[in-house]
Amino acid sequence: VQLVESGGGSVQAGGSLTLACEFSGSTYGNCMGWFRQAPGKEREGLAALYSDGSVKYADSVKGRFLIDKDVARNKLLLHMNNLQPEDTAMYYCLADPSGAYFYTLKPLSESNYWGQGTQVTV
Repeated sequence: VQLVESGGGSVQAGGSLTLACEFSGSTYGNCMGWFRQAPGKEREGLAALYSDGSVKYADSVKGRFLIDKDVARNKLLLHMNNLQPEDTAMYYCLADPSGAYFYTLKPLSESNYWGQGTQVTV
């Protein structure tokens, strides 16, 4: 499983960005999603997309972020609107074969896959 994030950058408060995660490999199981980590803070789950098309968002991004999948291009997307300074962090794409991330929004290094991340600065 390989996950490569892109699309990060610097944006003014109130602006928008779309992150992309290009994935390759045999299977991604039941769930893919996004989380972020700011310096000195815990990992924060943001959004999850289940294999049946169901989506889930953390309260902190609900109504502002949208998770989507471009199946033809093997990409997972995160559309981010009305970005605020507190959204500044490294953003990671995640794959969870078990599907547990959809219910917990808690990234687990021992059972999930993720890429190198892409930096977002607001």
